[in-house]
Amino acid sequence: MKANVGGIDRVARIEAGVVLIGLAATGTVGVWGWIGVVPLATGLSGWCPAYLPFGLSTCKMKK
Repeated sequence: MKANVGGIDRVARIEAGVVLIGLAATGTVGVWGWIGVVPLATGLSGWCPAYLPFGLSTCKMKK
């Protein structure tokens, strides 16, 4: 598994995941808020399977 999520993308995913999970836990958005587990997991791991088919990466390129 090669990292393909970096920097700002990673921070945004973690924040979005935490917010969605928090809203779901308090009952504000209902069951669909638990989808926040996905961006949280991809942000923490630094790898997103949805980027693979498109060859995308937000990590900085090594020289």
